[in-house]
Amino acid sequence: MQFTKAEEYGLLGVLYLAEKDQLSVTPLSEISENKDIPEKFLAKIFQSLSKSGIIRSLRGVRGGFTLAKKPEEITVKEVLESIQGPYHLLKCIDDREICNKSKFCSLRELLAIAEKKLIEVFESHTLADMVRWQKEQRVTT
Repeated sequence: MQFTKAEEYGLLGVLYLAEKDQLSVTPLSEISENKDIPEKFLAKIFQSLSKSGIIRSLRGVRGGFTLAKKPEEITVKEVLESIQGPYHLLKCIDDREICNKSKFCSLRELLAIAEKKLIEVFESHTLADMVRWQKEQRVTT
């Protein structure tokens, strides 16, 4: 099980914004170059994040992106679901009708437990937490 590239790049992009002064506007090209993310792919991801209210897009000569809320108000879950939709380890966890297996599936039950714990982690941590972890890591290395 792995994050998609869109999820990885989306989180890296918003983390870059979270480290900046909240009043500054950052060009997409700067984020793309700094995080080594293809600019066109990042633009598509940021479009989703903008629609969901995670980031704000500003047009014009001095245009770019900024967080729409404070980093401590944005959970990892919000970012991921803005990019990919509701997070599920198996499609049948959310909709039992799509699976033709028996009414009880031990794999589904196990992954439902794992998914619940994973979602709890995503909900309980914010961009501010991740920025703090990055700063702590830089100090120790």
